[in-house]
Amino acid sequence: MFIKICGTTNASDALLAASLGADALGFVFAESKRQVNAETVAAIVQQLPAELLTIGVFRNETAQRISEIVQATGLQGVQLHGTEGPEVAGALRSVVSFVVQVFTIDDPRLERLDDYAIDAVLLDSPTPGSGQTFDWSKVTDLQEQRRVVLAGGLNSANVADAIERVRPWGVDVVSGVEASAGQKDPEALAAFITVARDALSEFSNDPGPA
Repeated sequence: MFIKICGTTNASDALLAASLGADALGFVFAESKRQVNAETVAAIVQQLPAELLTIGVFRNETAQRISEIVQATGLQGVQLHGTEGPEVAGALRSVVSFVVQVFTIDDPRLERLDDYAIDAVLLDSPTPGSGQTFDWSKVTDLQEQRRVVLAGGLNSANVADAIERVRPWGVDVVSGVEASAGQKDPEALAAFITVARDALSEFSNDPGPA
């Protein structure tokens, strides 16, 4: 089971998510309302428990630039959120312990998944980062082949249904636990993690990344 809280912008939200039992935090370096810089993330990462997976989110950035940011911040993982080819993930394998690549459910690159040296597939809506859900019935047998992290418009009200229907390895949330862009809502965050943890526990036997 794997619960990732993305769009983290400050230490208080990061520490709260950690205390509530999140497995991973995402920090957005791509252009976004939730964009953060390396200095901010480095300061946050230093305060977090070592077992919490910290992931930098990048969009169509070079592997070299991503590597530089990883080294400057102490991040443990990378999420590729653009149209990156398999060579980018391959170049990052020696840099971080966990690489996840984002695909929309109709992304033609899903036909070439074997080319991607990644630890998980993150499935998002047709407009990634929009906070909109997509047709979960389109997820057929992908989750039987790869670790699938489900994203796109999830919140405490729909995440249990999403998990029951898709049976993913994990879930990813941003806007569904926010009071405003980049600021988490403590009650929404706690509710999401509790509901998702209970639902994922029924279906997942994979202990997740080391």
